[in-house]
Formats: sequence, structure tokens, C-alpha cells
Amino acid sequence: MTMKKRLLGSAAVQTLAAWLIVGYIRLVRATSRWDYVGLEHLDALRADGRALIACFWHQRILMMRYLWREATPFSVLASPHRDGRLLARTVQRLGVRILLGSSHRAGATGLRAVIRTLEAGDCVGITPDGPRGPRRRVQGGVVAAARAARVPILPMAVGVRRRLVLGTWDRFLVALPFNRGVYVIGAPIELDGASPESARRLVEERLNETTRYADRLAGADPAESDPVETAPGATHARA
Repeated sequence: MTMKKRLLGSAAVQTLAAWLIVGYIRLVRATSRWDYVGLEHLDALRADGRALIACFWHQRILMMRYLWREATPFSVLASPHRDGRLLARTVQRLGVRILLGSSHRAGATGLRAVIRTLEAGDCVGITPDGPRGPRRRVQGGVVAAARAARVPILPMAVGVRRRLVLGTWDRFLVALPFNRGVYVIGAPIELDGASPESARRLVEERLNETTRYADRLAGADPAESDPVETAPGATHARA
């Protein structure tokens, strides 16, 4: 392991980085205008007392905390590796619980924790292409967890007009302050009866559609994703 990797993986450096990232997230949140599309999908499930998997691409994770506005507990699946530990330290400071594991089928420990959490009635957020990619490619773990716990998957995304796109594997999106952003929640995906591969493809397609729609509503440059022409069936609200 190189000196740089050891330094970035140290607890002290990650604690400082998490503190700075949280401050930046709060700055972007406070200085930007935010709209919400599709909250009725989330509200209907929660009114029925149903747990769910909130599914969003790893690229969009920076500002996703503020889509969840309930007082009820919310957990996020995070990798136990270096980048995942930084994510864990960051979102814990934003009031989110952490489940360590992977969205890959091989991440058995993490998936068991996800299923237990869902069966207890709580909700879990998963980036189905994390922690290593391929980018915007759904791994089988999210489908396996949803089926085992018998819960729906909600595709979610955030789009912002002004952003930086980093040269990471996921082309990580950094929202800039004094911005305009849109959160989009697609209709619930129920996986009863579908084969594992059909279910995986369906989640991938719906999540890409939701993400492109969020970009289009935010007025973002479509260089990273082409806009879609139809809405995924939702109504608008403003924070």
C-alpha cells in the first residue's frame, strides 16, 4: 500500500474529510433551491407502514440525504473499504445509520444486515453499482434483498443545474452552491414473479430513466446523460 493510500485511509484524515464534506453538503443545501417530484410514491408506502429500498446511483450520493425527510430511521449500505468508511463517517454526521457491506451478490454479510433491517420495518438506501462499479450497472444484491424481505424498490435521483463531474469510476457528481436542484422518486418496483436477470434489468432501466429525468428538470447539461421525453408518473412539490 502506498503512503498516499495509507494516509487517506487513516481514521484521523477521514474524520477531518467527513467534517469538511458535511459542511459543504450543508452549504449547498442552504444556498440552493430544491424541488421534489414523486413524493407521493414514498408517502403512500410509508403511510401503509411498508419498508422499502431506496435505490440511487453511486454518482449521485452526495446530496441524497436530504430526500429523506422523515423522523423514522434510515440506513445506508456502505462498503467496509476505504471509500466506504469515508462515506460512513460522512452520512453518520447527517443522521443516517450505516450497514457495512456491498450491493454485489457476494456481499453476503451486508445483504443479511439489509434484509434484517427491512424485515424490522425500517428503510435502506443502496447504490446498486457500488462500491466499485461498473458505473450505472445494477448488481444482483439489491434484487436479492428486495425479494427476500418482500419490499419494493424505489428508484431515486437528484439532478442539479450547476455541477462538477469528477474523473472517478462513477463520474462522481459534485453539486455547486447557489444552485437549482430537483429530487425525483419514481414509482415503486415490485419484483414478484420476475426472473433475477429480468428484475435486475428492470431496476437498471427505471433508475436510469429517473436519473435522466432529474437532470432534465434541473436544466443540467445533458453531456453525462441524455434527457428523457416522458415523466415517470409523478407530481411536483417544492421545499
